[in-house]
Amino acid sequence: MIGNYNAGGVPLGQDAYDFIEWVAEQPWCNGKVGMIGISYFGSMQVLAAAERPPHLAAIFVSCGHYDFYETTYHGGIMWFMPRAAREGRGGDSGIAHTNVKSRMQQVHSPEELRKLVDERLRDPDVAAWPNLVHVLKYPKNREFWFDIVMNNLDGDWYSERNPVTLAPNIDIPVYLQIDQGRGWTLDGTIEVFDALRGPKKLDIGPYPPMQSRPFVEEHDKMFRWYEYWLKGIDNGIMDEPAVSVFVEGTRERVTSSQWPPRDVAYRSLYLRPRHKLSPDPEPMGAQHAAPDGFYQAPLTVIDEVTILSWSTAPFEESTELIGTGAAHLFAEIDQDDTNFILRLWDAAPDGGRQLITTGYLKASHRELDDRTTEGNPYHPHTRSVPVQPGVIEEYVLRLYPFAATFRPGHRLVAELSNDEPLADDHNALLPPDAFHLPVGRAVTHKIYRDAAHPSRLVLPFTTRTAGE
Repeated sequence: MIGNYNAGGVPLGQDAYDFIEWVAEQPWCNGKVGMIGISYFGSMQVLAAAERPPHLAAIFVSCGHYDFYETTYHGGIMWFMPRAAREGRGGDSGIAHTNVKSRMQQVHSPEELRKLVDERLRDPDVAAWPNLVHVLKYPKNREFWFDIVMNNLDGDWYSERNPVTLAPNIDIPVYLQIDQGRGWTLDGTIEVFDALRGPKKLDIGPYPPMQSRPFVEEHDKMFRWYEYWLKGIDNGIMDEPAVSVFVEGTRERVTSSQWPPRDVAYRSLYLRPRHKLSPDPEPMGAQHAAPDGFYQAPLTVIDEVTILSWSTAPFEESTELIGTGAAHLFAEIDQDDTNFILRLWDAAPDGGRQLITTGYLKASHRELDDRTTEGNPYHPHTRSVPVQPGVIEEYVLRLYPFAATFRPGHRLVAELSNDEPLADDHNALLPPDAFHLPVGRAVTHKIYRDAAHPSRLVLPFTTRTAGE
């Protein structure tokens, strides 16, 4: 994310260019330079490679983040995980910076900025969160985070120096690695992979999402990559398929030349009464199949998150899904906005479960754009359109890419809420600030799933039997 800024007056990709060329001139360097790094240090490699330094021979990126808007607003919902949100407390990230200047304060006059801040504070979610109010009222205390809070819509502020848009400038070899369970960065990794012009690899690893620091899990792959590209040792790595995907459930590796690595057919699982998921749609109308509902008070006054869930029957045979997905929810709310947070789990017969993928959507960001296809929705996030309370709307959530096989006896469970639970099986695997901005008002939700309102999941079933 910091790549979207000038640090000390120099864009970070250009700064990396100078450092790479300095390294190449040293007597201990053979003129071929490689880069390694995880998270921010991964994204920085893409920014550096886009500057095309002559002596940068290859890069190895682990768990980078690319689409800067999507890194901070999932489905339009602000995410606190980025190190900027930690206001310099992320000592493991190298982003405890002090010399980054606010672009908003450079572009707008003090009077314009006051009006923009007042407008942002009219969002009840922001107004209910004291540290955000503080950031907006005293922007010079944390200028980087001030700009992120102020830019809650996608656009030029995020697209400038975006690694996804810069990737077509890169023709050196690039190895992209990321683990599952952090779907939002997986989406951007795939976008960068598709845009790259040179030799490339995409390696999608297993859950959980957070790797060690240092990221020892990837060292053997990294050494093979650089033996080939820096030392000229033909170890066969470039004879192997470009894409390798770990499939949860079977714990097998699926390889291909592209993502997704298998052909898929999108099929629907419909939300049904009694909290069931079924391949068959509901035949009755709303008068007989009454909607499911839940009320959520703000987390400033309550410490409980209400969750609705729907489950399939136990799978009778191994069933593999690889790709993106969608959730179509027909919902009525009594406010002009809310969050929809959907999480899919693999529930085992012994009661254990593992997160498979997630989907997020701020209700006012429900508009879709022309990239949308079946099972693969896109939202432009370029404007906020308030919801008319009491009106049933169709909300389409993007389910981030995943790869999982549901084994016999396992069930697929979908959980819906408008805030995240304070603690659960997945949250325990993430840093303590890896949560989304809670809804700042009380909201009543009705989820319709009848013949006229076919709420459903649209999922990528692979067109073969798992294990083939």
